[in-house]
Amino acid sequence: MTEDNNNPDIKETTIVPVSPETDALVEKELAGESDRIKAETKAFVEAIKKRAQSEIENAQTITQDAYLNAVRNAREAVEQNQLLDPKRIEHSVEMIQRDAQENWQKTVDEIIALGDRLQEAAQVAWDILMGKDSSGTK
Repeated sequence: MTEDNNNPDIKETTIVPVSPETDALVEKELAGESDRIKAETKAFVEAIKKRAQSEIENAQTITQDAYLNAVRNAREAVEQNQLLDPKRIEHSVEMIQRDAQENWQKTVDEIIALGDRLQEAAQVAWDILMGKDSSGTK
C-alpha cells in the first residue's frame, strides 16, 4: 500500500504475520465485520503479543547477565585479595552459582506467570471490548 501525501486519513501499513490462534479468535469474535477491521484487530493483537514476548526475553537476558556478572566480580575480588584459601573460594563460588541458578529459575517461573497473567488480562480486555459479560455472552 502506498502513502498518499494529499490525504492524511490514508496511512501506509505493514503486513504483520498473524498466528493461527489470533486469526481464529478475531474471525470468531468479529464475524460480520469488514476485512479491514479484522486485519487491524489481528495486527493489534499480534503487536501486543510480540511486545509482551520481547519484554519477557529482555528481562530474562538482563537478569541472567546480572547474576553471572555479580558472581564473576565477587570471585575476582576475593581472588585478588588472596585472603582465603583457593579451595574455599572455589567452594563458595560454586555455592553462589548454585544459589544464583535457583534464584534464576524462580525468576523465570515468575516471568512465565507474569506472561500468563498478561495473556489473561488481554483476554479480559478483549472480552470487554467485544461486549461480553463474565458468562461469555453478549
